[in-house]
Amino acid sequence: MIKQILNNEDKQEIARMILEALPEWFGIPEATEEYIMESAEQLFFAAFIDGKAAGFLCLKETGRDTVELAVMGILKDFHHQGIGRALFTAAKETALKKGYSFMQVKTVKLGCYKIYDDTNRFYLSLGFKEFEVLPTLWDKHNPCQIYVMALK
Repeated sequence: MIKQILNNEDKQEIARMILEALPEWFGIPEATEEYIMESAEQLFFAAFIDGKAAGFLCLKETGRDTVELAVMGILKDFHHQGIGRALFTAAKETALKKGYSFMQVKTVKLGCYKIYDDTNRFYLSLGFKEFEVLPTLWDKHNPCQIYVMALK
Protein backbone atom coordinates (compact mmCIF):
# COMPACT_ATOMS: atom_id res chain seq x y z
CA MET A 1 0.00 0.00 0.00
CA ILE A 2 1.37 3.42 -1.01
CA LYS A 3 0.51 6.46 1.11
CA GLN A 4 1.49 10.09 0.89
CA ILE A 5 2.89 11.06 4.29
CA LEU A 6 2.14 14.59 5.49
CA ASN A 7 3.50 14.65 9.06
CA ASN A 8 7.11 15.88 9.06
CA GLU A 9 8.17 13.73 12.02
CA ASP A 10 6.70 10.61 10.41
CA LYS A 11 8.60 11.41 7.21
CA GLN A 12 11.89 11.67 9.03
CA GLU A 13 11.28 8.55 11.09
CA ILE A 14 10.51 6.46 7.99
CA ALA A 15 13.45 7.94 6.06
CA ARG A 16 15.86 7.26 8.94
CA MET A 17 14.73 3.67 9.45
CA ILE A 18 15.04 2.79 5.77
CA LEU A 19 18.20 4.73 4.86
CA GLU A 20 20.11 3.41 7.86
CA ALA A 21 19.22 -0.13 6.71
CA LEU A 22 20.81 0.55 3.29
CA PRO A 23 24.47 1.41 3.96
CA GLU A 24 25.54 0.16 0.51
CA TRP A 25 23.75 3.17 -1.02
CA PHE A 26 23.60 5.54 1.94
CA GLY A 27 26.89 4.96 3.72
CA ILE A 28 28.00 8.57 4.18
CA PRO A 29 26.49 9.62 7.52
CA GLU A 30 26.44 13.36 6.73
CA ALA A 31 24.70 12.84 3.39
CA THR A 32 22.21 10.40 4.92
CA GLU A 33 21.38 12.87 7.67
CA GLU A 34 20.83 15.58 5.06
CA TYR A 35 18.38 13.33 3.17
CA ILE A 36 16.52 12.66 6.42
CA MET A 37 16.33 16.32 7.44
CA GLU A 38 15.25 17.51 3.98
CA SER A 39 12.60 14.79 3.70
CA ALA A 40 10.42 16.67 6.21
CA GLU A 41 9.78 19.46 3.71
CA GLN A 42 9.35 17.33 0.60
CA LEU A 43 6.50 15.45 -1.02
CA PHE A 44 6.90 12.08 0.67
CA PHE A 45 5.45 8.72 -0.33
CA ALA A 46 5.84 5.50 1.66
CA ALA A 47 5.10 1.87 0.88
CA PHE A 48 3.71 -0.26 3.67
CA ILE A 49 3.64 -4.04 3.93
CA ASP A 50 1.78 -5.57 6.86
CA GLY A 51 1.56 -2.10 8.40
CA LYS A 52 5.32 -1.47 8.36
CA ALA A 53 7.24 0.89 6.09
CA ALA A 54 9.11 -1.02 3.39
CA GLY A 55 10.20 1.89 1.23
CA PHE A 56 9.83 5.58 0.53
CA LEU A 57 10.40 8.23 -2.12
CA CYS A 58 10.76 12.01 -1.82
CA LEU A 59 10.16 14.65 -4.47
CA LYS A 60 11.82 18.06 -4.28
CA GLU A 61 10.94 21.08 -6.40
CA THR A 62 14.03 22.24 -8.28
CA GLY A 63 12.35 24.79 -10.53
CA ARG A 64 8.95 26.18 -11.33
CA ASP A 65 8.33 23.34 -13.80
CA THR A 66 10.65 20.64 -12.47
CA VAL A 67 10.65 18.23 -9.59
CA GLU A 68 13.50 15.94 -8.60
CA LEU A 69 13.23 12.42 -7.31
CA ALA A 70 15.49 13.48 -4.44
CA VAL A 71 15.82 10.22 -2.54
CA MET A 72 14.33 6.76 -2.66
CA GLY A 73 14.96 3.67 -0.59
CA ILE A 74 13.45 0.21 -0.42
CA LEU A 75 14.41 -2.27 2.29
CA LYS A 76 16.51 -5.06 0.74
CA ASP A 77 14.00 -7.77 1.67
CA PHE A 78 11.51 -6.05 -0.62
CA HIS A 79 13.70 -5.36 -3.67
CA HIS A 80 12.40 -6.57 -7.03
CA GLN A 81 8.78 -6.77 -5.87
CA GLY A 82 7.41 -3.70 -7.65
CA ILE A 83 7.51 -1.38 -4.62
CA GLY A 84 9.86 1.14 -6.23
CA ARG A 85 7.74 1.25 -9.36
CA ALA A 86 4.56 1.71 -7.28
CA LEU A 87 6.15 4.54 -5.28
CA PHE A 88 7.32 6.18 -8.50
CA THR A 89 3.87 5.90 -10.07
CA ALA A 90 2.23 7.60 -7.07
CA ALA A 91 4.88 10.33 -7.06
CA LYS A 92 4.60 10.91 -10.81
CA GLU A 93 0.79 11.19 -10.63
CA THR A 94 1.09 13.74 -7.82
CA ALA A 95 3.74 15.72 -9.72
CA LEU A 96 1.43 15.86 -12.75
CA LYS A 97 -1.51 17.02 -10.61
CA LYS A 98 0.67 19.76 -9.14
CA GLY A 99 1.47 20.98 -12.65
CA TYR A 100 5.11 19.96 -13.01
CA SER A 101 6.33 19.34 -16.56
CA PHE A 102 9.58 17.51 -15.89
CA MET A 103 11.15 15.15 -13.40
CA GLN A 104 14.85 14.55 -12.89
CA VAL A 105 16.92 12.13 -10.85
CA LYS A 106 20.63 11.92 -10.10
CA THR A 107 22.69 8.78 -9.48
CA VAL A 108 26.21 7.49 -9.99
CA LYS A 109 26.96 7.00 -13.70
CA LEU A 110 26.31 3.59 -15.24
CA GLY A 111 29.44 1.45 -15.37
CA CYS A 112 31.08 2.71 -12.17
CA TYR A 113 29.63 0.29 -9.59
CA LYS A 114 27.41 -2.76 -10.01
CA ILE A 115 25.06 -1.68 -7.23
CA TYR A 116 24.45 1.65 -8.99
CA ASP A 117 24.19 -0.05 -12.38
CA ASP A 118 21.03 -1.71 -11.05
CA THR A 119 19.77 1.71 -9.93
CA ASN A 120 20.47 3.17 -13.39
CA ARG A 121 18.63 0.34 -15.12
CA PHE A 122 15.67 0.87 -12.78
CA TYR A 123 15.42 4.56 -13.66
CA LEU A 124 15.75 3.79 -17.37
CA SER A 125 12.98 1.18 -17.06
CA LEU A 126 10.70 3.88 -15.63
CA GLY A 127 11.19 5.97 -18.76
CA PHE A 128 13.92 8.38 -17.66
CA LYS A 129 16.34 9.48 -20.39
CA GLU A 130 20.02 10.34 -20.06
CA PHE A 131 20.46 14.10 -19.82
CA GLU A 132 23.98 14.87 -18.66
CA VAL A 133 26.93 13.51 -16.70
CA LEU A 134 28.62 15.88 -14.28
CA PRO A 135 31.96 14.15 -13.67
CA THR A 136 32.95 16.09 -10.54
CA LEU A 137 29.66 17.23 -8.95
CA TRP A 138 30.16 14.71 -6.13
CA ASP A 139 33.77 13.62 -6.71
CA LYS A 140 35.89 12.04 -9.48
CA HIS A 141 35.09 8.51 -8.26
CA ASN A 142 31.32 9.09 -8.38
CA PRO A 143 30.37 10.87 -11.62
CA CYS A 144 26.82 12.19 -11.38
CA GLN A 145 24.40 10.92 -14.04
CA ILE A 146 21.34 13.11 -14.46
CA TYR A 147 18.24 11.55 -15.97
CA VAL A 148 15.14 13.48 -17.02
CA MET A 149 11.58 12.71 -17.97
CA ALA A 150 8.81 14.80 -19.48
CA LEU A 151 5.66 14.40 -17.41
CA LYS A 152 3.12 15.81 -19.86
